[in-house]
Amino acid sequence: MTDSPLAPQTSSELAAAYQPGEVEHRRYEHWVASGYFGADAKSDKPAYSIVIPPPNVTGSLHVGHALDHTIQDALVRRKRMQGFETLWLPGMDHAGIATQNVVERKLAAEGLSRHDLGREAFVERVWQWKAESGGAILGQMRRLGDSVDWSRERFTMDEGLSVAVQTIFKRLYDDGLIYRAERIINWCPRCLTALSDIEVEHSDDEGELVSIRYSDEIVVATTRAETMLGDTAVAVHPDDERYKHLVGTEIELPLTGRRIPVVADEHVDPMFGTGCVKVTPAHDPNDFEIGQRHNLPSIAIMDERAVITAHGPFQGLDRYEARPAIVAALRAQGLIVAEKRPYLHAVGHCSRCKTTVEPRLSLQWFVKTGPLAKAAGDAVRDGRVRIEPESLAPRYFAWVDNMHDWCISRQLWWGHRIPVWYGPNGEVECFLDSGQAPQGWVQDEDVLDTWFSSALWPFSTLGWPDPHEDLLKFYPTSVLVTGYDILFFWVARMMMFGLYAMNGKPPFEVVALHGMVRDQFGKKMSKSFGNVVDPLDWIGRFGADATRFTLAKGANPGADVPVSEEWCQGSRNFCNKLWNATRFALLNGAHVDGPLPGELSTVDKWILSRLQHTIAEVDEQFEAFELAKVCDTLFHFAWDDVCDWYIELSKTAPNPRVLGYVLDQLLRLLHPIIPFVTDELWTALTKSPGSVMVAEWPKADSALVDDAAEASVELLQRVVTEVRRFRSDQGLKPGQRVAAVIAGLIEHEPLVRSLARLDEAGEQFSATATVTIAGGITVALDTRGSIDVAAERARLTKDRAAADKEISQAEAKLGNDGFLAKAPEQVVVKLRDRLAAAQADLVRIDEALARLGS
Repeated sequence: MTDSPLAPQTSSELAAAYQPGEVEHRRYEHWVASGYFGADAKSDKPAYSIVIPPPNVTGSLHVGHALDHTIQDALVRRKRMQGFETLWLPGMDHAGIATQNVVERKLAAEGLSRHDLGREAFVERVWQWKAESGGAILGQMRRLGDSVDWSRERFTMDEGLSVAVQTIFKRLYDDGLIYRAERIINWCPRCLTALSDIEVEHSDDEGELVSIRYSDEIVVATTRAETMLGDTAVAVHPDDERYKHLVGTEIELPLTGRRIPVVADEHVDPMFGTGCVKVTPAHDPNDFEIGQRHNLPSIAIMDERAVITAHGPFQGLDRYEARPAIVAALRAQGLIVAEKRPYLHAVGHCSRCKTTVEPRLSLQWFVKTGPLAKAAGDAVRDGRVRIEPESLAPRYFAWVDNMHDWCISRQLWWGHRIPVWYGPNGEVECFLDSGQAPQGWVQDEDVLDTWFSSALWPFSTLGWPDPHEDLLKFYPTSVLVTGYDILFFWVARMMMFGLYAMNGKPPFEVVALHGMVRDQFGKKMSKSFGNVVDPLDWIGRFGADATRFTLAKGANPGADVPVSEEWCQGSRNFCNKLWNATRFALLNGAHVDGPLPGELSTVDKWILSRLQHTIAEVDEQFEAFELAKVCDTLFHFAWDDVCDWYIELSKTAPNPRVLGYVLDQLLRLLHPIIPFVTDELWTALTKSPGSVMVAEWPKADSALVDDAAEASVELLQRVVTEVRRFRSDQGLKPGQRVAAVIAGLIEHEPLVRSLARLDEAGEQFSATATVTIAGGITVALDTRGSIDVAAERARLTKDRAAADKEISQAEAKLGNDGFLAKAPEQVVVKLRDRLAAAQADLVRIDEALARLGS
């Protein structure tokens, strides 16, 4: 590790104001050039590792990424300061469908398709796009301050990771855990590929529910009338007395002339609708299962573009053209019993192009998940992996305990091609590379689901299947930080493959889950709502530290994270407060040289004691992944204890060594959350050419805990706070001095007089008001001539009327059952808060009026 000339010269002076744009790029380049982010697999330090959830190569830094990365960076930076050998490994996912769509759109603009180029040339075109335009998010991660080891950057289509994909595929194939079969899968008629469950987004869409008479006694209802052309049975429940006599008989399927059987199956709900269900095994997953149980044929009536292929008058029609045409034909024959429009029902859409997904019987490759999913569940149940917060563990079990086999083949050209070859006589073999396949054999055309390769991410990025030194040092990784929304999909898949490939060692020790970023009212972010936050915009306007602090202070484990621009402005103000405090300290000789003085004032003892409590609390909160509490604890210590009290109390005679020590420790504690400003301030304070990011993490020192000093200063604070409140209530100007007699306070009276603007009582002193503080302390004040009593009474009377009005309006709304039933919860909560604040104001104003007298 070397010090970089990019580091600013340290000085006892700082600029008058903090300018993030001037500091951030320079600081980040200094960190990279100095090698601070690098991990050494040969180190004898304990390992701490995180592999970054790989963003899509097509993506850019959105607010969800910014939250995810802020949490990970904070964890890594703290562990680095604690003496761990830390590895935070960056990289990107090749994002099969999304990337292929991007390049195909560019080709379409040139009047070309991928088929015009051919497979090899198209894949080369995608690599070219990746080199020129992909990975913009990596540069954006630098702006956020990610302390990732750039020397270990990985891409899921890298040669090493591709070898890992081929290796685990063959192992699973040889173990009978990968197979090829015809099954119902999610199919996108626009992308022309199978989709995994996570690539399907469900929404409640308006459609139609049509009831069709199949016979005198059988009526079925469907939202997809076009699929009736592929019906091969009608199913009823075996215990349904209405239809028992029909089971085993045949009826004629309308419009087709085909005869289909009536079968009894327990899947049918006899209480829903008529209790009769049309069975279309080639176009519905539940119907497929019924068809398997009853040996029914599967008749596909659509091609891959969702165009009707069944012979007859509807052949060649798109599914949405065929639906009304078929309903019209049935209506003409008097077979439509009922039609309900609009009918709201759940519909799946391709997450990439938003096309309605079509369930389709297709020959695909699958992973047999049963034993793999059981192992993934056992690893959490037996404590090898901990889910934080624990309350989300049941969601994980609900998924892994009921997992279906996983369709892993995709009908794309961009991705890891399935390493299976077919011989001229029907032979099927899996080879690790194409050179092993005999002459004349043909490789499978499909590629693997993107999630297949990303499921290997925690160990493929560390060199597996080779016994790489990185793998030996940093696997299992320490923690996976991710949103609860992909707990089922990505986390479970990594668990399955990690345990399988690494002989029962899970891919991570802890799964730390966070929620989605929402606006300050708890509403989901959406372009249609106009509430989407662009973290790059915030970084540009308020700085990376302010953006990070805003996100982190809302990050409670497993909970959604509310943010607002106003809060980001507040975070920027906090950074400015630290800047001004350190600047004041440097101008007053604060330093970090030598031990703390043996003789300390009560105030010095108090701030040192408060610091020890803060260190202990922050450590406990970090270990529980409670970053919101970390931010709250450090904010109040920095703003309240250090800036508003200690610096104010020390202004007359600051202790430069204590002030330097406290700021040194505070900047270290804050560094994981707000790295840029803390590094700039710490290097100026300590005159270090290095960085706070490699300074030692603070340790609480019980010898510096002083309960007596804390109690003493807390009493001082109560006295000053009560007197200041009285002055404010009386309308006294902040700088206006008032004569006072203080009784019951000995040690801190000079400080109280300084902070509360109180003069000694003269011969003409006459107490016009008395402030009483718990603990037997009284402050008598002479306010004669300090305030205009008539004007103050008029002001307070006006304020009282405003508080009265606020109370009346709030009580009226809260007493209105109709309002409470319709209003969003956050609006009701805010109204109740306003009511409580107005009631408190009323009490305060009445007390102030009483003190004015008649």
